[in-house]
Amino acid sequence: MLDGATTALLRAILDEVCESVSPYDAGVRAYVASKILEAATRGETRPDLLKQIGQEALSRAPTMWR
Repeated sequence: MLDGATTALLRAILDEVCESVSPYDAGVRAYVASKILEAATRGETRPDLLKQIGQEALSRAPTMWR
């Protein structure tokens, strides 16, 4: 289980990475969140690396427009 500080960090990174994602595209946001969360549960807590993981996930996220 992640502590409150880590959870807040993950949420901030997710919000930053997904700032250009439409609020109606919850699937993309969920996909990015899952990749960031996977990294965090493996022990990754460096914000720069978590952001990079989120950006890579965003570029690979499945959407109905691709």
